[in-house]
Order: sequence, then structure tokens, then C-alpha cells
Amino acid sequence: MSLKDKVIIVTGGARDIGRSVSLKLAEAGAKVVINYHSNAETAQATLEAAKAFGGEAIIVRADVTDPAQCEALVTAATDAFGPKIDGLVNVTGGMVARKTVDLMDIEFFEHVMRLNATSTFLMTKAVVPHMQAGATIVNLSSQAGRDGGGPGASAYAASKAAVMAFTRGMAKELGPKGIRVNALCPGLIGTSFHDTFSNLEGRAKVVAGTPLRREGHPDDVGDVVAYLSSDASSFLTGLNLDVNGGLLFS
Repeated sequence: MSLKDKVIIVTGGARDIGRSVSLKLAEAGAKVVINYHSNAETAQATLEAAKAFGGEAIIVRADVTDPAQCEALVTAATDAFGPKIDGLVNVTGGMVARKTVDLMDIEFFEHVMRLNATSTFLMTKAVVPHMQAGATIVNLSSQAGRDGGGPGASAYAASKAAVMAFTRGMAKELGPKGIRVNALCPGLIGTSFHDTFSNLEGRAKVVAGTPLRREGHPDDVGDVVAYLSSDASSFLTGLNLDVNGGLLFS
């Protein structure tokens, strides 16, 4: 699963799942472009950890819901490592808040869609002109995109379902160019996301119903991203792969 000298952009790559993705790619030899939005200190710490593997990495601040900033992020990558981009991992996303439909306004719904689905589209559009045969895109969807999510998560679930469908569409559209597009659908992964939006009792119930009887670790996701970004997965495209310890079979 060597990624030696492959240039890979990771949006939301400074913390939680994104941090694990960035470090797993760096460990495999990739030149990693670690995107962050607000926390420069966390991004710097992730950069230093990535460089500890002996590879090359940079951090780039950008709001990937903004088309111009997506283009600027790609330009920063090509300025640092040359004109060819070998991979993109779209991690950026979030629930924002749990809201039932009666409490949602259009601004909230569109914000969640833009954060999760539109950002994936914008980064894909920005990066594809710099990709050649053998390049990869890995998107982060969610188990919520399959089952509708928990209470008050319908907007988030809808946005993640959109990521799944967009992944399939891009796999068909970009396949003839030799570009592979896959997505992951994580279940309960122990991150600040669930620290914020899930209570301990609910998490314990999920673990009890999970065949492997544990929460996932961000590295469980990072390992699969590294595999899908490598030539070891060269005949896989259009997947929406569950990473949930057997909690949900699709």
C-alpha cells in the first residue's frame, strides 16, 4: 500500500478522522496537503506529526464551502509539490446541530448541505483538472446516509446520502479517465463529533449492539482511506464502504 511521492489533499485534515487520515497517508509515503479551517494550532500539531514519518506535508487554511478558496487550496498544493494531484480525501463536514424539521429553517438546512455535500462537489471540481489516470478521490459519507441518522439528524443524513450518490456518479464519469472515486460510511467512531452530539448512554447502547463490541477509532477509517488511495485497490470504484464494526450491513 505504498503511496510514495503521491500528492494527496485532505480537507478537514487536522483533527479527529481527518488527522488520522493525514497521518496514515504520510506514513505510507504520500506528500500530504493538510487543509484546516479554524484551528491553526491543531493543524500545526498534525503537520509536525506527519513530518515525523520522514515525509513531506504542508498545512493550508481554506473554507472548502467557498469555490475560490477551494481553487486556492489546490493552487497551494501544486505550488508546493508540482502540477499533478494524485489524490483527494474529502473529510470536511459536520452535523452543526440536532434539529427536528419543525425547528429547521431553510438557512440551516442549506448550511448543512453546503458543509457536507457542496464542499465535496467543489473540491472535486477544483482538483480533477490536475488528476491523471491512477488518481483517487475518497469521500466521507456516514452511516446516517444509509439509515437516516439519529434524532434531529435528518439534514445531516440527507447531505451524507447526497455524498454517496455523488460518489457513484463521479465513479462513472471519471472512470474512463482512470480516476477512481469511493466513499466511506463510518458508524460510531470515537471523535469530538460524538462527544458533542451523542450522549454516553446512547453510545454504550450502540456498542452493545455492535458485533465487535467497541466504538471505532479514527485510525480504523484512516487505514481504509490509505488502502483506497493506493494502487492495491486499483479495481475498486463507486464503493460506499461501511466502517462500523458490523453494526449495519448494507
